[in-house]
Amino acid sequence: MNSRQTPVQFVFILALAMLSGPTLAQQTRTASASGRASILLITVDDMNWDSPGCFGGTVPDITPNIDRMAAEGMRFTNAHVTIAVCTPSRSVLLTGMYPHHNGAEGFQRIRPDVPTLPAVLGEAGYLCGTIGKSLGQPEIFKWADEYGGPTQEGQGVFGRQPQVYYRFIRDFINKANSKGCPFFIMANSHDPHRPFHGSEKDRKLFHTPGSEVPDPSRIYKPNEICVPGFLPDLPDVRTEVAQFYSSVRRADDTVGAILRALRESGEESNTLIMFLSDNGMSFPFAKSNCYLNSTRTPWIVRWPGRVKAGSVDREHFISGLDFMPTALEVSGVAPTKKLDGGSFLPLLRGEDQANRDVVFTQYYHVHAGTPYPMRCVQSKRYGYIFNPWSNGEHLYNAEPLSGLTFAAMQKAAETDPAIRQRVRLLQYRCVEEFYDVEKDPSALHNLIADPRYTSPADEMRQRLLKWMEQTGDVAIEVFRHRDSPAAVQQFMREYSAKAAREIQELKEYEARTGYRF
Repeated sequence: MNSRQTPVQFVFILALAMLSGPTLAQQTRTASASGRASILLITVDDMNWDSPGCFGGTVPDITPNIDRMAAEGMRFTNAHVTIAVCTPSRSVLLTGMYPHHNGAEGFQRIRPDVPTLPAVLGEAGYLCGTIGKSLGQPEIFKWADEYGGPTQEGQGVFGRQPQVYYRFIRDFINKANSKGCPFFIMANSHDPHRPFHGSEKDRKLFHTPGSEVPDPSRIYKPNEICVPGFLPDLPDVRTEVAQFYSSVRRADDTVGAILRALRESGEESNTLIMFLSDNGMSFPFAKSNCYLNSTRTPWIVRWPGRVKAGSVDREHFISGLDFMPTALEVSGVAPTKKLDGGSFLPLLRGEDQANRDVVFTQYYHVHAGTPYPMRCVQSKRYGYIFNPWSNGEHLYNAEPLSGLTFAAMQKAAETDPAIRQRVRLLQYRCVEEFYDVEKDPSALHNLIADPRYTSPADEMRQRLLKWMEQTGDVAIEVFRHRDSPAAVQQFMREYSAKAAREIQELKEYEARTGYRF
């Protein structure tokens, strides 16, 4: 109390304060009193599953904030996204449906009749907001707040600024508290997506006069990192991987800023946090494919008092499909339409759950110019991949082949037969691939023709066929006739035409809304 205020004056001031609105502590108690947990989904962009220290990362002191979150929650070592490219992957997270069911096989619009998580939770009384990596379509997402608006312009800049995320999370939670309602926030870091910190493109885009993109809290040198096993250890590869890890560190800085805002809000104990990457790192044999390092993701769940701190689930498979049904069960909200995924809330309680021994992943296309349809069934021991686009002539090309690494591989392939073989596999693939991922997680040895693996390969084929039948996969007939080059060619002609039509149909929507998928 100010020494010049009398007791009567103090009581009068206190009464005015009480009439003017609830304090932050009162707001927090009001929001928590609803009995429903708030939900914070943190995604990072293109972070490989084993980048964080808590998932075996070998780079020193790379992710202190992510590691701390893992120590306070549960790690899933068999977690996968459903499709290894950003917009389709996030569309699965927010619909609980496979891409061929929600409509977003590539950078496409989710079908208007598909319920989205923020729309369903919003109807149930949650305040829903998002920052970074916008998916557009406000008519189906119905975010209360969407930082950056409906277009992607400029997101690459603020998406690499931890303090922007801190302010958004702080202000959004304050808004939810003032309304006395729980919240759902999807916070999407743009790191460690290309351009990596220190690259030529990064310097041009984010380090020109007036740029506000900060450096990571630690920058890594080529001699401080380990090159992933699926890449050759060449000088330019090592340089680019070091740049990637510097961007990983800045993604961790952003995670730290988000968690600090949550902690300061007073809502930490009542908030379920899920953390994951939308797909693997943007390098050859990772992102935009169906390899183990394409879809495996560092999934962490933190929920104080409900999820055991420091716990690890090494047995069950979970996928991007399962996020929405889990979030709905946590919030006590029933889905409004049948979902492809299933809640893994029992796993968070430390219970067992049946039918979680494999995961099905896919890839389709980006903007439909050159589709590369792929299907995969992955278990703890094996990975089987079906590539109906592979005919020995169709050339694979995607974002992970930009930058220093693939150029270095191509140069080395001129004199190194082993690297030349890897480059050819990457560019042309083969209709079927089969890997013993327990022994060969980097997918260096395709065992599809090895007679010792005939039986497990057949078993995985049958599991994939059953999944295709159950989900109505468009590639089911070509899978049945995968040994016929004519059938493969016909499928690709038809699928390419279909994808091109669907992308063309977006033009009117994009022109009307100003959003480009």
